[in-house]
Amino acid sequence: TTYPDHALMTGITGSNEQVPVPAVGFSAPIPLAPSGLDGVNSRDNALGVAINGVPIYDYTSAGELDPSGAYDASLDTVVTGQLDICGGHAGRGDDYHYHKAPNCMMDAMGDSADTAILGWGYDGYPLYGYLTPQGEAIAEGDLDVCHGMADDTFGYRYHASTEPPYIFQCLRGEIDEDILPRVSPLKAAQ
Repeated sequence: TTYPDHALMTGITGSNEQVPVPAVGFSAPIPLAPSGLDGVNSRDNALGVAINGVPIYDYTSAGELDPSGAYDASLDTVVTGQLDICGGHAGRGDDYHYHKAPNCMMDAMGDSADTAILGWGYDGYPLYGYLTPQGEAIAEGDLDVCHGMADDTFGYRYHASTEPPYIFQCLRGEIDEDILPRVSPLKAAQ
């Protein structure tokens, strides 16, 4: 349903006037054997899914992001006050999703959240918290344009951060757009 077990829509100061409704029939296919690392795949929809089933987008709410472009604070959902205290909001399809690290989910995980897998990119590579799986800090410049780095276990991994872009903003591995979920904007009732 894309509904997490935490508060929704609390603390938003720059409302997009959306209300979360369950995303009926939502599925998030994650490849068990990811392949490729040469891509820089962006999409105007979720890039992955958190372990609690909530989709994860890039930091913007402006459609498909050009990851090679410069950071734009005017499109940043954190800066514009569009996110709740848990890092998410209801989007154009009234589906609840994250645009940054899922803080409330991480709080429920306790001390392990900084080094644990928080979710998966739709290319099959994991999303970790603020530290490496070994508990080490990530130095400035270690993360690439997609907000990830090489990994000895999976070949590659993404990371959350407290600074923009907060979470993955593109996918390095191969993706199959034909099977990926797409939540369309809701249409007004006639």
